[in-house]
Amino acid sequence: MATSPDRNSLELIVTPGCEGYELLDSGGGRKLERFGSVIVDRPERQALWKPALGADRWGRAHAVFSASDEDEEKGRWRIDKAVPDGWPVDVLQARMICRLQGLWHIGLFPEQLPHWQWMGERIARVTARGKERPRVLNLFGYTGAASLIAAAQGAEVTHVDASKKAIGWAKENQSASKLENAPIRWMLDDAVKFVAREVRRGNTYHVILIDPPKFGRGPKNETWDLFQSLPGFLEDCSRLLALENSAFILTVYAIRASALAFGQLAEQVVEGSEGRFSIGELAISPVHGGNAVPTSLFVRWWRDD
Repeated sequence: MATSPDRNSLELIVTPGCEGYELLDSGGGRKLERFGSVIVDRPERQALWKPALGADRWGRAHAVFSASDEDEEKGRWRIDKAVPDGWPVDVLQARMICRLQGLWHIGLFPEQLPHWQWMGERIARVTARGKERPRVLNLFGYTGAASLIAAAQGAEVTHVDASKKAIGWAKENQSASKLENAPIRWMLDDAVKFVAREVRRGNTYHVILIDPPKFGRGPKNETWDLFQSLPGFLEDCSRLLALENSAFILTVYAIRASALAFGQLAEQVVEGSEGRFSIGELAISPVHGGNAVPTSLFVRWWRDD
């Protein structure tokens, strides 16, 4: 039987992020970050404390994002210093091209580094058995950091995203990472429909990454609502897990949510399967000490054979 999530021991994973990233400071509802050669100042509602650095340090930002009144992720960038149209940030085996977009996301979520490292351990475990090549499914894959890292570590990767723009950006990152010949299938598709088809086909994967938005639309205007859509979707995902050495990672950036709630949902969908759980939060730590910024909830499940 699957080991239940420990309701009395939620895990906090704090990381300084990847090689090309630094959290310089946070506070007052903002965070100051360095992505490669560019410093950005972005909203962060959970940074309730006072900033540690002074206005002169915050004033070194190349760009400042001003959120709209309705949604902190929508708004506009104010460019104070010259910023390239795209610039590289290295993370593990991938080179990601970052950009200032209409949204405040710039193409990379460095707090997920511990997930990518853990994914690598799972891939290595399958490889060591020598029975088959590891298969990775990256759902809501965005600009492809996890897909590129998995492929560089020897996995066959299926990357699914409903955004044509995101798929194009991911392919650009593939070229920048010199992984043009890596075995990656780029699927412009609705994740829910794709997973349902994979279940009917009887396909399986050793590692499944699930990083859903709170709300979204597919390429044919399919609707996604995290709290309504996730339970049935996660159940279908569980049917795609390989019988040996399989694992999944669920990352949730929703507000007004609990790691415990998602852990208990995951426990239900893999009921009867051998395996173990880890549930908790991801956070980014500042490079020179100070308060860590919580970023997302996570659930990990894995089975060793």
